[in-house]
Amino acid sequence: MADAQMTEADVIVLGVGTCGEDLSLQLLDAGVSVIGIEASLVGGECAYWACIPSKMMIRAANILQEGRRTEGVAGHADIRSEWAPVANRIRTEATAGFDDSFAVERFESRGGRLIHGRGQLTGPKSVTVGGETLTARIGVVIATGSQPTIPSIEGLQDVEYWTTHDVISAEELPESLIVMGGGPIGCELGQVLARFGVKVTIIEAGDRLLPSEEPEASEAVTSAFEAEGISVVSSDSVTSVKSQGSSIAVSLAGGDEFVAEKLLVATGRKVDLNGLGLESVGLATDGFIQVDERMRAAVGLWAMGDMTGKAMFTYVAVHQAGIIAADILKIDHAPARYDAVPRAVFTDPEVGSVGLTEAQAVARGLDVEVAVKRTPYTFRGWLDMAGYGAIKIIADRESGVLLGAMASGPRASEILGLLTLAVHTKAKLYDLRSMIYAFPTFYGGVGEAIGAYALGVQTVLDPEYEGFRPAK
Repeated sequence: MADAQMTEADVIVLGVGTCGEDLSLQLLDAGVSVIGIEASLVGGECAYWACIPSKMMIRAANILQEGRRTEGVAGHADIRSEWAPVANRIRTEATAGFDDSFAVERFESRGGRLIHGRGQLTGPKSVTVGGETLTARIGVVIATGSQPTIPSIEGLQDVEYWTTHDVISAEELPESLIVMGGGPIGCELGQVLARFGVKVTIIEAGDRLLPSEEPEASEAVTSAFEAEGISVVSSDSVTSVKSQGSSIAVSLAGGDEFVAEKLLVATGRKVDLNGLGLESVGLATDGFIQVDERMRAAVGLWAMGDMTGKAMFTYVAVHQAGIIAADILKIDHAPARYDAVPRAVFTDPEVGSVGLTEAQAVARGLDVEVAVKRTPYTFRGWLDMAGYGAIKIIADRESGVLLGAMASGPRASEILGLLTLAVHTKAKLYDLRSMIYAFPTFYGGVGEAIGAYALGVQTVLDPEYEGFRPAK
């Protein structure tokens, strides 16, 4: 068990979210003493407010939608949604009532000391928290994460808007909801609530939903949303917000106004380095913490997660934790690289992407060729009646090396495994074409997109498919 009075340890971890907890447990299991400092819940956003509970919600919403698809395919079904079982599962199975005592016990049972509070660097290998000074013999790891971005909009602070925390912890759902932000979070949560009977409107300032992904992915998600009754407004921004009785009214730059019972602000996340004491070790307090390929920010100081600015995904932060653990324990580990970071959006249809988009490749002046195969016209897509989606491959024209790829449609996040491996290992189209693909599979659509098999009968489903084309 931990020494509750321990003020000196080998490593101090400032921020015990998902990656901070993972690193701490790795070090403790290796015999390295650790003091962890966490201002919120041990385990972080992913465990309580994001990845885990949101996927429980998505799974429930998808089951409802599959039932609604019975008509004309397998008979008839009377589908009636109930939010209570979803809220109960999140409360009991995922979050333990938003109580981290079990995580604290797990940490301390391995010999670490866990302090709830806001820690601050006061110099090399020195941290203060709650008036107590702590010292690290090896060094300090900073992993305090990010917070939701709340835009500066007239009237927003005067209404009781929702963030993702409010959606995840909701015991009851509103009749209507406006979602400000059409990125992954806004799209995922908006679709979930719509499938449970909430009238949803999504407002995106960019020209399309999921603006950082391929246009084909945006098109597939938008079409699916509109078919489900979700209103999508793009290329327009919120200028003011106000209360209107028991509802919230949102005014847009284009002149339209929307009214709903609740407003969800899903406009991204930000990193705030103020208050961490970085100036005490000569580091800047704006932007992100600059780290090298071993996640070192300075001598005896490492950083990981969102605050490094590499990619704001939990799995990237956990990958970085493994690099730091190896560095501290003096064991071999590949250095950090970010050219093959997978991105998964768990809407229906799903979106899975990795590497460069077509637009990014063109902006870099790369000579690439592109192939797009519509998911409904792949063999498995046709069999499963997949209505939306596409598989897109971006390859270097001369070498044939895969630089990026996207899949949208059923199981796209799983197809992403093959695509990520291909980009990570710098696989060539020749290698992917020489593979044998199981049939009929969704991942087999990758083979169909690049001309790997069934060339003689592909045109039966997709007579207009032309294969690779120059980038646009």
